[in-house]
Amino acid sequence: MRGAALLAKSRIDPFILGILATVGVACLFPARGQGAEIASAVSAVGVGALFFLYGARLSTAEALAGLKHWRLHLTILVATFVLFPLLGLAVKLLVPSVLTPVLAAGVIFLCTLPSTVNSSIAFTSIARGNVAAAICSASFSSLIGIVLTPLLVGLSLETTGRGFSLHSVTSVVLQLLVPFVAGQIARRWIGGWIAAHKKVLGRADRSVILIVVYTAFSEGVVAGIWHQLSWVALAGLLVVNLGLFFAVLGVLKFAAPRLGFSREDQIAIIFCGSKKSLASGLPMATVLFPAGSVGLIVLPLMLFHQAQLMICAVLARRWGAQAEARGLVPATA
Repeated sequence: MRGAALLAKSRIDPFILGILATVGVACLFPARGQGAEIASAVSAVGVGALFFLYGARLSTAEALAGLKHWRLHLTILVATFVLFPLLGLAVKLLVPSVLTPVLAAGVIFLCTLPSTVNSSIAFTSIARGNVAAAICSASFSSLIGIVLTPLLVGLSLETTGRGFSLHSVTSVVLQLLVPFVAGQIARRWIGGWIAAHKKVLGRADRSVILIVVYTAFSEGVVAGIWHQLSWVALAGLLVVNLGLFFAVLGVLKFAAPRLGFSREDQIAIIFCGSKKSLASGLPMATVLFPAGSVGLIVLPLMLFHQAQLMICAVLARRWGAQAEARGLVPATA
């Protein structure tokens, strides 16, 4: 029974299994010709709808109230949009000995992304940290990432062959920012309906992401870029991903208590500052990078996402149990 319980706790996220299955389908049955055009159009519409929902879900009042805890939020934002990108730039030193240029670009893109929202909040709650702060910081990160991620990508990489161009800015504004702002405006009318249908809309979110994955990997298969990826390169990517995660985790765990944060705030900082958003990253990649290369660009993010979930799940359970054992919080049933 104990072994079964342990297996249940450590099982792979079903969403990740869905992504892996979608990658398999795309490799075996890639969209070609008119089918590829239809898939690309559906993907573009889906990305717009996704960011519309992000805007409609984010409570402006909660975000403004969260500004009061500015030191905590600033610490998380520095980790997300300064520390991670600086470490990402260092990855260029590993080309071509460890990573291919495309995989290195994918790692750098990963480092520019905002933090996750749902899992950051969930892990902070399990570890008995400051949940309210995690909600605000994760929301701020997602909101600011709509602007900062494309800017950081443009400064670090060539996304269109000419660097950070006007075309890149226009694409981001039209496909990401405009739908998000529209969602914020529409929130006053549809906010209640969205709150009442969270599960249904959550499935819609994941469906859009699966469509994006299928389109991106289909383009990669048709372009023949998967022949460039060896098992050695994949192993190197895994090592680099884990090195990035533990480097940021270590810095935050060392710095947070020395900056005078409480135990609860430290937990929120660690979980929000060390994670990257798959939900935001996949749609952004389709806007920022040329067709055919997106599949390999998002591969580091997909691997990083699963690793961060597994590692953070273990840490959250351990820290939550420690808090209960020390009597810092009531024991759960």
